[in-house]
This record gives sequence, C-alpha cells and structure tokens, in this order.
Amino acid sequence: MKKIIIAFSIILAFSHFSNAQTVDELKKELATKNDSISKLQAKADKIKKQIESMPGWKFGAFGTVGASLSSFNNWYARDEPNADAGNIGITVNAFANLIKEKFFWRNTLNVNLGWVKLDDKSVSGDEGFDTASDVFNISSIYGRNFSKHWAVSGLLEYRTTIIENFNNPGYLDLGAGVTWAPSSNFIVLFHPANYNFVFSNSDTSFESSLGLKVLADYNKSFGKFKVKSHLSLFQSYEGNNLSNWTWTNAFSYTLWKGIGLGFEFGLRNNRQEALNNALLTNQAATFDTIDNKLQNYWLFGLSYNF
Repeated sequence: MKKIIIAFSIILAFSHFSNAQTVDELKKELATKNDSISKLQAKADKIKKQIESMPGWKFGAFGTVGASLSSFNNWYARDEPNADAGNIGITVNAFANLIKEKFFWRNTLNVNLGWVKLDDKSVSGDEGFDTASDVFNISSIYGRNFSKHWAVSGLLEYRTTIIENFNNPGYLDLGAGVTWAPSSNFIVLFHPANYNFVFSNSDTSFESSLGLKVLADYNKSFGKFKVKSHLSLFQSYEGNNLSNWTWTNAFSYTLWKGIGLGFEFGLRNNRQEALNNALLTNQAATFDTIDNKLQNYWLFGLSYNF
C-alpha cells in the first residue's frame, strides 16, 4: 500500500511539472507571436504612410450619426403624459485631394443635418420633425507651388443651408492669394483679394463685399483616431458688420470595421445673420442694437469611416 501511495505521489508531481512546463512554453510562444504581430503592424503602418505621401488623388470620408427617440403613454408623472420625442443628427466630412509636385487641388465637404421632435399627443397639430441643424459647406482650392511649402492659389467656397431656406442666405467666396502647406494634412490660405457674394431675399440684412479670406484645414489620422478641423474666416474691408467666420471640428474613433464613436462641434459668428434674426421680431433692429451671440452646435453618436 505504501508503495502504491509513493508511486501515485510521484505521478502527480510529474504531471504538475509537465503542465507547468507546458504553460511556460506556451507563454513564450505567445510572446514570440505578439512580437511578430507588432513588427508586421509597424511594417504595415510604414507602407500606409508611404502610400499617403505619394502624389495623386486621395479620398476619404467619415461622419457621425446621433439619434434619441422616446414615447410616453399615460405617464402621469409628466405634465404631458402622452408624448413622443426624438432627436436625429447626421454629419458628413469628406475630402478629395490631388497632390502633385508642382500643383495641388484640394476639395472638402462638410454637411450637418439635424431634426428634433416633441409631440404632445393630447394637442392636435404638426407631429413631424423640425429642423435643428442645417449646415452645408463645400470648398475647392487650386494652387501652383513656387516653393516647398508655399503656392499661389485660388479659392471657391460656398456655404448655405439645404433643408430650409436654401441659398437664403448663401455665401460664395471667390478670391486669390497664397497658401501655406507645411504638410499634406494641413494648409492655411491667405487671400487678400476675395469677394464675398451674399445671396438672400432680404436686402436689409445682407450685403456682399470685398475683403480678406483666411481658411485653415487640418485632416489627420492617428491609428484608429481621426481628426478634421476646418476654419473659414472672411474679414470685410467695409467693417466687422459684414465679416463672418465658421469653425467646425470632428473627431472619430473606430471600434470595429469602420464603426465607432464620433463627436462634432461647430462655432460661428455672423452679424448679418444675427440682424436678420432680430428683424423677425423687431423691425427697428440695427447692427448697433442687436445682441450678436456666438452660434454653436454639437453632436455625439456613432461614427462611420470610409
């Protein structure tokens, strides 16, 4: 019996030693595989950077979709026990750039559309969605390089709304000047000869003028994280009342197959739009009496990448 117990103990000890040795060997093998994967990923990232730096057309797009829907029926804790509510927002940021040794052609598109709804079922009336945000911005820049980072350039940029009041107002910038491009992902445009055409049904609030155009655009990917920032500024030579600027920023983090989380916010300052809005309730409003508040919007939700 004693011999059987000793033999059984030896077998258990040997089995434990074998399993421990096997686990250690597997951990070493796993570490080797991880090192190989890291090296392959580094090579893939290097090749990707080489592709991005090569001349030719480059295309890209990403955006954010945010939605919130709710419905209450006989929920007596609310002042309106029967109501539907909803908020839907969609953004698109796209670019198409042609980069050559002697010239470039850069095109960008920004669209932000949003709808909101709060329907009290006990009151009859409009039960549809109302427009919450409505932004459409497209720009095209052509430049001829005269040094490594500087070029003579021309710009066409158009901004308006598309759901409501299309081209009322609408802004068309046409101008020429120089563009500084320190990298393929970042440019700053200076156009002292720029005319800002303003289209509107109201002759009281809006006026076209000549001025300085400054535009900055940054578009960069950091692995799964993407950043898009666009500043469009017009300084009228006739004064600040006819000047305006818009700055939009979009961020996206990919989680799975192009789907992830996205956040976008925008800021705008436009005294002509502020005056036009004030005239809806006060016909005596002027540039000197209006409260020109900073316009802003933001959207958080699921992101998509192409």
